[in-house]
Amino acid sequence: QVQLVDAGGGLVRAGGSLRLSCAASGRTFSSHYMAWFRQAPGKEREFVAAITLSGGNTYYGDSVKGRFTISRDNAKKTAYLQINSLKPEDTAVYYCAAATSINLGYNWIGSYEYWGQGTQVTVSS
Repeated sequence: QVQLVDAGGGLVRAGGSLRLSCAASGRTFSSHYMAWFRQAPGKEREFVAAITLSGGNTYYGDSVKGRFTISRDNAKKTAYLQINSLKPEDTAVYYCAAATSINLGYNWIGSYEYWGQGTQVTVSS
């Protein structure tokens, strides 16, 4: 089992950057696919990015391509989301997620078994 703790959110001006982190407990972090989702008020949870076990492949939602970068450090059991060129529409609670296998697609919420508590990102214009 994996427990995830999200951190790094905050209030930032449009055009700014943040680096979110997702620290995992347990010994099996390297055997979990990792992803980030976000949920804005009144909206459904949205896929942001995912990364494979060794970090060799990454996937992004259309709205964040070119601005967000997902990475992982298996030795530190931590996943990261570097978010640049922030826009007010990026305002949301960001959640990291982990999966032991991907059967329904990297961008599908149902693929992920474990979730962090979320970290708030607020972008002012």
